[in-house]
Amino acid sequence: MSEKLDILEAVRNEYKQACESLNLDPAVYEILKDVERIIEVSIPVKMDDGSTKVFKGYRSAHSLALGPSKGGIRFDRNVSADEVKALSMMMSIKVALLNLPLGGGKGGVRVDPKKLSPRELESLSRGYVRAMNEYLGEKIDIPAPDVNTNAKIMGYFIDEYINLNGSRQELGTFTGKPLALGGSLARDQATGFGVALAIKYAYQRKDLDLKDKTFAIQGFGNVGYFAAKYLSDFGAKLIGVNVSDPRDKNGSSAIFLDQGFDVEELKNIRKEKGSVLSIEKEGVKRISNEEFFALNVDILVPAALENAITEDIARTIKAKLIAEGANGPTSPKAAFYLEEKGVLIIPDILANSGGVLVSHYEWIQNQIGYYFSYEQIKKKQEDDMVKALKEVFDMAEKTKVNLRKASFMKAIEKISQALEYRGRF
Repeated sequence: MSEKLDILEAVRNEYKQACESLNLDPAVYEILKDVERIIEVSIPVKMDDGSTKVFKGYRSAHSLALGPSKGGIRFDRNVSADEVKALSMMMSIKVALLNLPLGGGKGGVRVDPKKLSPRELESLSRGYVRAMNEYLGEKIDIPAPDVNTNAKIMGYFIDEYINLNGSRQELGTFTGKPLALGGSLARDQATGFGVALAIKYAYQRKDLDLKDKTFAIQGFGNVGYFAAKYLSDFGAKLIGVNVSDPRDKNGSSAIFLDQGFDVEELKNIRKEKGSVLSIEKEGVKRISNEEFFALNVDILVPAALENAITEDIARTIKAKLIAEGANGPTSPKAAFYLEEKGVLIIPDILANSGGVLVSHYEWIQNQIGYYFSYEQIKKKQEDDMVKALKEVFDMAEKTKVNLRKASFMKAIEKISQALEYRGRF
């Protein structure tokens, strides 16, 4: 069975190992190995051709010990009940690490959104909210964007929710909204900025700075661009970029520049020509995926795909630090090999948690009716992330485990305390 199909058991195993390492009461794992609530719904949509199609939708709330569940909704043809369960369990770890008064949630609809017209997509979005309405709310469950959903979809969600609930303007029921509907400043950059902050902290932990350190980044979308921008601002040098390439037989390829790319120049090229691969500059070399991962860099940031770093690829990697901007970019076997080789991996549940952190700020702002400045949010994100990073690095040093296991241990330690005070065991 593939890793994709085993995602739920894999996450449960990480929970079990963390509980055992913490010597917790066995009841804690028994409580946390399953989600508190999983909703499955059927969503009928009247299609443009007059036919009706029915789409399966899901919403999982893993643990409400720390507060209402929080997590994205994805529109993807591979969505399943087990997937959203596992992802909600991962969200429980993220929010606990960040010391947020929230639990882990996740949802999705099994659909290929590229095959829907704009009207059909809106109808599906509103249908999801109608089906899930009873289980949504600022103090119940707070969805956000995820794979193939965005601020526009959140606009449909919040409008439908308000219409269904007596026109109550509970804007905090959804986050990742457009600014005009109560969205937060700095939300678009939060994940990438957080990745850069995590790398900066790892270097500072060793009394080093990022000046003239080299890095390569896989993916130059929202997360990749902002991670690259802030790493460059911190003094590091971007020398390799790997992105999708329909002309390549592998579907992706990369570019390399020894003296380093200008991140803003790459952004403008992507905007004007559709891809950073279109850059025309002296010294730029087109390289293969294999050559990209084997680049002699200090830092590697996979910010695109799941399982991008396989065991075979791991054996070619020369970077000494990997910060996971994407979700699950390193296979378990690859991670084991890399850590045996002395590579520091900052796991996705920690490195890319900036998005949920700023979503939390949006939730707060919606409820109090006061909106923070861009500078206030950036400063607060840095303060909160550094606190979480310190706790995880300290746990890793104290228990002599890797950062991923330390993240699970620290988060579950907090959740278990809440469960105990609630009298759950």
